[in-house]
Amino acid sequence: MAQLAGDRYIVISSDGHTGAPMTEYRDYLESKYLDEFEQWAKSYVNPFTDLRGQFAYRNWDSQRRRQELEDDGVVAEVLFPNTVPPFFPSGNLTARLPTSEDFELRWAGLRAHNRWMVDFCNDVAGRRAGMAQIFLNDVPAAVDEIRWARENNLFGGILLPGVPPDAGIPPLIAPDYEPIWAVCEELEMPINNHSGLAGPDFGNYPASMALWMIELGWYSHRVFWHLVFGGVFGRHPNLKLVLTEQSAGWVPAVLALLDHHYERFLTPGAAEALFGGELAAEMGMSPSDCWNKNCFAGASFFRPSECQVRYEIGVDKIMWGQDYPHLEGTYPYTREALQNTFAGVPTDEVALMVGGNAAGVYSFDLDALSAVAEKIGPTVEQTFQPLDAIPEDTVSMAFADQALKPW
Repeated sequence: MAQLAGDRYIVISSDGHTGAPMTEYRDYLESKYLDEFEQWAKSYVNPFTDLRGQFAYRNWDSQRRRQELEDDGVVAEVLFPNTVPPFFPSGNLTARLPTSEDFELRWAGLRAHNRWMVDFCNDVAGRRAGMAQIFLNDVPAAVDEIRWARENNLFGGILLPGVPPDAGIPPLIAPDYEPIWAVCEELEMPINNHSGLAGPDFGNYPASMALWMIELGWYSHRVFWHLVFGGVFGRHPNLKLVLTEQSAGWVPAVLALLDHHYERFLTPGAAEALFGGELAAEMGMSPSDCWNKNCFAGASFFRPSECQVRYEIGVDKIMWGQDYPHLEGTYPYTREALQNTFAGVPTDEVALMVGGNAAGVYSFDLDALSAVAEKIGPTVEQTFQPLDAIPEDTVSMAFADQALKPW
C-alpha cells in the first residue's frame, strides 16, 4: 500500500465536520415525526452564526467542499457532525445527552443525520469516512444503529458521547455498555470521542464558558482512562479508540501518571493496592499498553511542540486533522500548517502522521487515493523546508504554538 503519491503526501484529515441544513433533515426523518418537525422548525432559531453565514455551505455543499479540500491539499477526511439535527437545542457535538422525556425525538433527529451522512459520503465514494452517532440511553438501540451503519458503509465508526459527571446515566466504566464495545470490535468500527462532549453543566455564570474551555480537554481525555480501568481493552483487544481535537501533547505525562497508579495498585502492601489491586490484576495490561495497542490521537492543528514529543506519543498513533470548516482549523493554509509543524521531520514519519495512520484506522484505500494526491498533495520537498512566515490572516491554532501543559 502506497504511503506516498510520487513526490507528494497523501493527506487524510482525521477531523472534519459536516451536516445538513436543518430543513434538509426533514427528508431523512421517519414520517411519524414530520408533524412534530414542522412545529419545532417554526420556532427554532439557529444559535450558531457560522451556520447562518456566507461559509455555511461548507458543511453540506458536497462538490464545493471537495474542491476546497483539494485546493488545500487534502484528499480524504473523517467526518464528525456539526449542524443542528431535528429536535436538538444546539449542535449535536455540544448538546448534552437527552433526558428520558426528550429521548425519542432526539434519537429520531440523530438517526436522520446518520442517514443524511450516508448519502453525503457516497457522493465522494471512498474519500469520506462518516461516522454514526449513538446515544447511550438505550444500549440495544445503539447496537442496532451501529450494525446499520456498518451495513451502510459509514466506515468512520461511531461517535461515542461523553458522559458528564451529572449526566444521570452510568459512567463508561459500567458494564451496561458492554454490548456496544462488543459490536464495535466485531464490526471493526472505530470508537471516536471528540472534545467538548463530556463536561458538566457549569451553569450561567460569568466564568462558565471560560472554565468549559479550560477543562474540556481533561473531561474528554477521561474517556481513555475510564475504558482502560474499566477493563474494556482487556476484554476487547481489537477495539480502536480515537481521541480527536484534544491535542496530543498531554499523552506522555498522562500515561506516566496512569502507569504510576497501575503499578502502585499492583504493589503488595501499598495503600493504593487496597483501592485497585484486584482490578489491576484482572486488567492484565498497563495504561501504556492499552494506548500502544488500541488508541490513537486525532491530532487537530498538530503543533511543532507536539511534534517534538511524537516518539513519546507514538508516531504510529498520531493522525493529523484539519478541522474543516471551523475557523480554528488549517484551511486554507493546510500546506503552510504542515510545513510549519513537519519541517525537517523524516518523510516516512510525516507520511504516517498525515495519512498512513488514518488509512489504517479507518480502512481508507491509500492506493486509490494516490491518484488524486499525485495532483494536489503537498510535496515532500516543500513540507521539509521551514516556513518563512505564518499567514497574516490565519487564526488557526495550528500556528499558535505553545507547549500545552498536561493534566
